[in-house]
Parts: sequence; C-alpha cells; structure tokens
Amino acid sequence: MAPIHFHGADANAPVIAYLGAEEPLDGVFPSSHRYCGKSIPFGSREEALKNASTLGYFNSAQAITDYAEILLYIKQKYNASHSPVIVIGGSYAGMLAPWFRLKYPHVALGALASSAPILYFDDITPQNGYYSIVTRVFREASETCYETIMKSWAEIEKVASKPDGVDNFPYSSLYQDNIIEFLPLKDSYELEDFLESMYANAAQYNQPPKYPVNMLCGGIDGEALGSDNDILSKIFAGAVATKGNKSCYVNPPINESETTVGFRWQDIKLILQRFAGNIIFSNGLRDPYSSGGVLEDALESVVAIHTANGRANQDSDPDWLVIQRKAEVEIIEGWISKYYADLKAKLKSRRPAGHRGMTNEDCGASMYKLINLLL
Repeated sequence: MAPIHFHGADANAPVIAYLGAEEPLDGVFPSSHRYCGKSIPFGSREEALKNASTLGYFNSAQAITDYAEILLYIKQKYNASHSPVIVIGGSYAGMLAPWFRLKYPHVALGALASSAPILYFDDITPQNGYYSIVTRVFREASETCYETIMKSWAEIEKVASKPDGVDNFPYSSLYQDNIIEFLPLKDSYELEDFLESMYANAAQYNQPPKYPVNMLCGGIDGEALGSDNDILSKIFAGAVATKGNKSCYVNPPINESETTVGFRWQDIKLILQRFAGNIIFSNGLRDPYSSGGVLEDALESVVAIHTANGRANQDSDPDWLVIQRKAEVEIIEGWISKYYADLKAKLKSRRPAGHRGMTNEDCGASMYKLINLLL
C-alpha cells in the first residue's frame, strides 16, 4: 500500500491511502500487497511461492487485513485517531478498496474503486463482456483491421488442420525466417491465446502517447502483402507494430512471478459480500474491465460514476476526465464534511479554546490535489 498522504493530526486531516495490488509500490509508508514487491514472507520469493502450505497466506482477505493493521498503526503513531481514512485503488486494487470499506468500516470512512470488475463473480454479469468491449474498441479504430482479425481465426485453424499443420506455423508467413528460437507450439490454441491476449492488452491499455490499438491496426492495415491469402502476414505485421521486432513472439521463456502465481491461486470470492456505504465505483466505458464494473448506483451512498471515454489518468487530462474526477472529489468531500460535523459535535466540550480543525475549503483543495495525483 503506497503512497499514503496525510496533512497532519492537529487538524484531523484526512488520510488518503492508495492500496497496492499485484505490483511493488514504494512511498513514505511503503507496504505492497503481501507476496509482492518487498512484502515477501518465508525468507525468499522462491520459498514463498513453493507450494500450497506457503501460498495459503496469499489471498486478498489477508491482504486487506494487512492494510487495516498498517493504517491503524500509522494513525496511532502520528496521533491521528480522529483523522478519516479514504482508501483508493484501481483494477484489482479497485476491488480491494470496497472490500476493505465493507470489512473494516471502523478504519475507512469511504472507498474510491476505479476500473474494478467486481461483478464478474457469481455470474452477476456476462462473462464475455470484457471481450465484447475489446471488439468494439478495435472496430471503432478500424473496420478493415477488425475484419482481418475476425478472418484470421479461421485461417489459423485452416493451417493447423493440415498434416503437421501446427509445425508449419513457425515457417508460415506469420513468422519471419529468423524466428526459430522458441518453444514449439503444441496446437493452434497457443497461437490463438497469444493473439487474444495481445488484442486485449492493447484495448485495456489504449492510452497516449502510443495508443496500442491504433498502432496494431496500423500495422495490420498497412501490410503491403495485402490479399486475403496473406491474412496471417497482416496479423504478424500488427504484432511487430505493437511489440517491435523480436526473436520470439509465441511461447517465449517465462519467469513466473508473484503476479502470475498469485492470480491463479487466490479465491477472490472469499470476501465478496454485501456492500456498505460510502463507496464510489469509477469507470471509463472504453475500458474492457468496465463490463464487470458497477455502472449504476446501488444505494444513495454507493454510487457509480462513468464516462463513455477513456480509462486511466493521463499527463494532459481531457475535459471528461477532469469533470469525472471533480464529481468524485465532491462526493468524498461530502463524506468527510459529515464526518467532521459528527466529530465536532462529539469533541466540542473537550476541544481547547482556539483550536482550528481542517475546514471544508482546506479539505476540498487537498482532496482534489491528492486524487488528481493518485488516479
């Protein structure tokens, strides 16, 4: 979990905590998700990921318990017992944030969950929703690119159905002559799985300055070989455009990480429960994860904010993102203002004369600055 932003206990300033997910994070109070970054138990990464007896502690339920312990420790250390905590996360951490608010409402006043596909569980939403958005993003980028990709699946199966067809892939028009150092394909599914992941990643991370969907489609549409018989050459040109020239594209050597092992291991359903209040679900509808996101208000204090555009924060934010972020800040300001009002009533008789708490204006300026930084 990092970074944690805090403006001082004297004013009961809010604590903004960005929850770490599967990637290592550093900050003033660095604490990554357990088994990630420097938070490796059992002495080494190899030992921690060794078997079920050590992997059993690698789950999201225990991760949010870690975050609760850390936040309570920080509030105690800095005499900030009355400071409200807002937890923020995106993607997997976007799911951790509302789960944290649900399980530890006495620790977190509220949660902002960005791009959190929380409805994928228990068949709440269609499981093909992610790829339907990937398809739409490619089709909007280029109809001819979309059509070439659609035709390529049948072409791959056609080549694979021939005698020793899978063995032909390394020497077919999909590969350059020098691309020979890779693990051999066992069946066409391995190639299809690689391409499927390439298209999905391009759509999910389709942001400036590269815009990988446009790069990939530019390679496919610009391939000079050009006839229907060269469909796989066009697909390969798209791979080169987005991934560069490599000696191996499919089945490269893989070094397993805590991320790949962890997502296979965890049962995230463990902590899926009914939602509490003070949760914002934020989505961009061009993000494939929005298909599993909360897009409608569930309660008055469990709200959904979304835009038809984009996904993540950018160096030069477009107007729609600025508007969406301001709406989120206003909601969080409302939570904190109510918290301060309740706290003021509670502490009024005990507060020394002349003590100044954080005002709504202070809170608003700080909150917008911090959320602009974190999202």
